[in-house]
Amino acid sequence: MQHNRFLRLGILGALVCASLAEPALAGSGGGSLPWEGPLEQIQQSITGPVAGYIALAAVAIAGGMLIFGGELNDFARRLMYVVLVAGILLGATTIVGLFGSTGASIGGSFVAEQTAVPNANRVGGGEGRHG
Repeated sequence: MQHNRFLRLGILGALVCASLAEPALAGSGGGSLPWEGPLEQIQQSITGPVAGYIALAAVAIAGGMLIFGGELNDFARRLMYVVLVAGILLGATTIVGLFGSTGASIGGSFVAEQTAVPNANRVGGGEGRHG
């Protein structure tokens, strides 16, 4: 019985300590993860204007080689396909921007005004009279 009582008190004490430590563990440290900086730099490099020009040049050169290259062996043709797809993927944001798409606009400043027609201006009694 004595052993069971100490076990219950120990479990209760552990639960109290855990509940008091939870807010301290949930606090924000203000820091970021160590890999966020390099990933943001890669994102800026891929979506920048230089990457768009490189992608445009890659698509033009690879497309030209596939169209006017004559007989290319299988390896060269596959390599040109890889360059073509990589150029399209790198320049996808620039290509979409060329068509005028800028992203989603949610909750713009447009507010539809509704004008209420007062009942005094209506003539007649409603649908019953007009069929």
